[in-house]
Amino acid sequence: MWVSPEDVLLAGALWITERANPYFILQKRKGHGDGGGGLAGLLVGTLDVVLDSSARMAPYRILYQTPDSLVYWIIAHGTSRKEITEHWEWLEHNLLQTLSIFENENDITTFVKGKVQGIIAEYNKNHDVKEDDDTDKFKEASTKFRKLFGMPEEEKLVNYYSCSYWKGKVPRQGWLYLSINHLCFYSYLLGKEAKLVVRWADMTQLEKSATLLLPDVIKVSTRTNEHVFSVFLNINETFKLAEQLANIAMRQLLDNKGFEQDRSLPKLKKKSPKKVSALKRDLDARAKSERYRALFRLPKDEKLDGHTDCTLWTPFNKMHILGQMFVSTNYICFTSKEETLCSLIIPLREVTIVEKADSSNVLPSPLSISTKNRMTFLFANLKDRDFLVQRISDFLQQTTSKICLERELNGSLNSSDDEVYSQQGSLLSSSPQHSLGSEGERTFNLNDSSVPTATQALMTMYRRRSPEEFNPKLAKEFMKEQAWKNHFTEFGQGVCMYRTEKTKELVLKGIPENMRGELWLLFSGAINEMATHPGYYEDLVEKSMGKYNLATEEIERDLHRSLPEHPAFQNEMGIAALRRVLTAYAFRNPNIGYCQAMNIVTSVLLLYAKEEEAFWLLVALCERMLPDYYNTRVVGALVDQGVFEELAREYVPQLYDCMQDLGVISTISLSWFLTLFLSVMPFESAVVVVDCFFYDGIKVIFQLALSVLHANIHQLLGCKDDGEAMTVLGRYLDSVSNKDSTLPPIPHLHSLLTDNGEPHPEVDIFKLVRSSYEKFGSIRADVIEQMRFKQRLRVIQTIEDTTKRNVVRTIVTETAFSIDELEELYVLFKAEHLTSCYWGGSSNPTERHDPSLPYLEQYRIDVEQFKGLFNLLFPWANGAHSDPLAVRFFRLLDQNGDTLINFREFISGLGILCHGDLTEKLKLLYKMHVLPEITHEQEEPDSAFEATQYFFEEIVSEHSVGKWRIKKLNTPDYRHYLKLWNQETKPKLENTKDLPKLNQSQFIELCKTLYSMFSEDVAEQELYHATATVTSLLLEMGEVGKLFSSSSVRKDHNVQGQSDPCEEGKGDLPPMQDIKLEDSSPKDTGMSSAMLISDDETKDDTSMSSYSVLSAGSHELDEKLQCEDIADDTVLVRSENGADRLPHSTSIDKDWAITFEQFLASVLTEQALVHYFEKPVEVAARITNAKNVHKVGRPLLSTSDYEISLSG
Repeated sequence: MWVSPEDVLLAGALWITERANPYFILQKRKGHGDGGGGLAGLLVGTLDVVLDSSARMAPYRILYQTPDSLVYWIIAHGTSRKEITEHWEWLEHNLLQTLSIFENENDITTFVKGKVQGIIAEYNKNHDVKEDDDTDKFKEASTKFRKLFGMPEEEKLVNYYSCSYWKGKVPRQGWLYLSINHLCFYSYLLGKEAKLVVRWADMTQLEKSATLLLPDVIKVSTRTNEHVFSVFLNINETFKLAEQLANIAMRQLLDNKGFEQDRSLPKLKKKSPKKVSALKRDLDARAKSERYRALFRLPKDEKLDGHTDCTLWTPFNKMHILGQMFVSTNYICFTSKEETLCSLIIPLREVTIVEKADSSNVLPSPLSISTKNRMTFLFANLKDRDFLVQRISDFLQQTTSKICLERELNGSLNSSDDEVYSQQGSLLSSSPQHSLGSEGERTFNLNDSSVPTATQALMTMYRRRSPEEFNPKLAKEFMKEQAWKNHFTEFGQGVCMYRTEKTKELVLKGIPENMRGELWLLFSGAINEMATHPGYYEDLVEKSMGKYNLATEEIERDLHRSLPEHPAFQNEMGIAALRRVLTAYAFRNPNIGYCQAMNIVTSVLLLYAKEEEAFWLLVALCERMLPDYYNTRVVGALVDQGVFEELAREYVPQLYDCMQDLGVISTISLSWFLTLFLSVMPFESAVVVVDCFFYDGIKVIFQLALSVLHANIHQLLGCKDDGEAMTVLGRYLDSVSNKDSTLPPIPHLHSLLTDNGEPHPEVDIFKLVRSSYEKFGSIRADVIEQMRFKQRLRVIQTIEDTTKRNVVRTIVTETAFSIDELEELYVLFKAEHLTSCYWGGSSNPTERHDPSLPYLEQYRIDVEQFKGLFNLLFPWANGAHSDPLAVRFFRLLDQNGDTLINFREFISGLGILCHGDLTEKLKLLYKMHVLPEITHEQEEPDSAFEATQYFFEEIVSEHSVGKWRIKKLNTPDYRHYLKLWNQETKPKLENTKDLPKLNQSQFIELCKTLYSMFSEDVAEQELYHATATVTSLLLEMGEVGKLFSSSSVRKDHNVQGQSDPCEEGKGDLPPMQDIKLEDSSPKDTGMSSAMLISDDETKDDTSMSSYSVLSAGSHELDEKLQCEDIADDTVLVRSENGADRLPHSTSIDKDWAITFEQFLASVLTEQALVHYFEKPVEVAARITNAKNVHKVGRPLLSTSDYEISLSG
């Protein structure tokens, strides 16, 4: 590339001059490429890698120098000889002669500099490049990264770091490149090169550790290898970035939203300089936003704008608390430096006034924020107060305009609504007045007059008082309520409440029954989503009720199993409310839909919260507080099970080995975590756990689980098997009681004990919770997140391995490949699929990748990816005709016509080519060519016949596939043929008679395919002779066939003239033999049998409309195969130039056709062809080659990671 001229003092140091003229010098860096300049070259190459001068220094450069000057100017540099040679030749052709005209050397220098800067400016203008001071270094690193590892432009480099890679016992100093989809390392030391590329999606472990010899190490593990990197300048930054990129990859494997998330990264123009901070800064911002949302329980689309140190005046203790203020689009939040002291959330929708107060020595740079509920918050010590106020004002303006817009919309909607609202405006009846079930859909009873609709929390309707109205329990409950009311008076009520250690103390003592719903909403953050989405729940209920799918079927099955012992769910009102909430959520989030255990949690939410509130609490649980818990593979719960094992090893080490041997941890943790102890503890005790969970998050569940193990440590150590251990734990949890509960005891049906042992003494739930905080309260949320990341890698890769085994097990009986071969092929197939998702194919990755589908359908590839695998694995892939053949093969395998093929379809095709007999292979080849042809994207019809075809094609839909457009046609639809061929699972010889005839156009394409298949074979000439012979034979057969069809042509002439031109494609008639043409006559039968193309130019163009669609492009005669008279020394040739071209008006002979039996019989006459189609295929060698091959513009395809061995 051209660079802005810079002066160079020593032109010869570390560079070799390759070309020179009076004004310009082309140089190559020592140590680059072959003949790198001996020892000096080795040292220079090593220094470049170690000191990163190679990131700034391209291996080639062009210098400018006037003959009498000692100063050189660098005007261009290049990463490849081709690039620099183009620049050199441009200079020689365009500048050299012009420069000789100048007399003054200064004028020459000025002219050259101006010319180069003009070229750069023109390039920047054409490619929309913005001038940027610090992009050059990173652009060089990006270019070098793509060149070293063969990555395409779409692969975005995020950052690169200097480090050592331990290869065996030898450290190799080099550079670690972290891109969106790969971790790469490159080292060049004293002539020895080491490269490593690992796909993030293949990592099973990524951890930072320390040893005696190496204090800071990052260890990367895959299924087959372990890689160790050390000597980082900033290991924390490197590890955090690596962790974040691996997390994105895991999300992509888990669900297709991960790809959408990757698409949301800043789009960098292909040829623009990439600034290191753009991608890196975006990823850092994303990580900060995630931490911010988790800390304050904010909606998942909230993005942090910035944060600053400040103090907050807390009126309850008359102090200025030091902490940080966070500002985002819709919230202002504060948290104290001392973690539990105070936190605050102020939604901008609640803010009325933001103003700067007067500064003083006591209160420098104060900012006052007032809210609708008459609370005022005073922040001080703000560093950049004016800027902060401006940002808050901007966000406030956006929020106000949003609220006004919502009011207008809701005002127009509510005028015609019949819903009843309470004084606070919360929804009382969320049931629409009508069901949207359409005909043929199963409808549910939504608002039938016989079913009363719940207008409040179910607990208030079914609270059964004990006979003595004011017993001690009720008095205690009353005191709890008073304590909370006093707290609200002192610390504020609602979402803007000061949250302090006192709040936590009150939660640990238990939330009063009638305040539970309100406080759960507040602490979970669900209140924010509910406030910003008015009317959302009613709309969902309207849309979802009456619809019937797998999720609703499962919901119906589980409705009566949800807290059946509670009276609220022993009648239709509670059941109907539960149905509405679960169905609405299944429609909101189809990725989760419905998962068992959601019914138990939701039924408890409905007891304490109104229907809409329960829905938003469920949203908070499933999408934020228990991420990935309730998807089809309960990944989140499995991840937390792994975290729990780690915590158990750390906190109860004496019990850990015993529990692992018994396999108890995996059994207990799933049921405990998925239902938040609701399914294993008496109800009135479990809701206390839910109280703490909504306040403090998942750490509460871990603490409590560890406490339960710790309390039973001696009994568990004495257990002989898992059944005994489960009985011990079950009896203990059954005995957990809530003495403060005002509810009548509900029969507990959870634990079914098989022995008649003494019941466990009662355990007070409040004591248990408090002891869990005392013993295990040191567990921090950020540490849990770190552990979750580590476990997520392991869990998702285990799921991927299970998927692979299941897929292989499913199809191993259908193919001759061994299990090992199938597993290797699956890994290659998956790698190609993931690569296509990363770098975009012709279709959207979210359509291609859907982990909720059955195993076989999870990974699918489109035609572009298939081409890559076809060239690597399929024995017929040779020569220039490989891609068209791959496209034909793909269309044949794509049985459902969705332009994607799954692994089973892929293996069925490869299996025939590798293990099929001669007849199967030839039938496959024949079928590929008898399918209607693909049409090019923009192709003008060259003849009246082609024009007629275009009018008769009724396009149903189009799938753009690279540069091809596969048109789904009604005439003739190739899927009609596929259905015919796939009606019987095992091919029988009789089926060959059902195959359509091959017309002349298709026959020409078949000849081209044969020609290209043999182009690199050892017996190439013999095969060409054999092909020429077979072609000649088939041409004669086709001509003979015309004689038999001509008599029937005359008979049906009148009928055929009136027939629908599209009739042949409808599949009602046998495809080829019934095609009739108006003016066909047997007069041409005496033509040379070697001619492929009919000479009949006298045919009327209108007669051609009754002919079927021929292959597009076959009408162009530039590419036609020419057959000469067959002699001993003749071979079949393909005309490359137009010298022997036939006249352009020559048309295809439309009566000519051959059958599959004729094709098969003709091939069997030639031993060379028989031998070619019968020879065995070495699959293992092809798989090994595919794993190691380095394709241009694509990364190495591999199992999990690949390494280029050291070369010296």
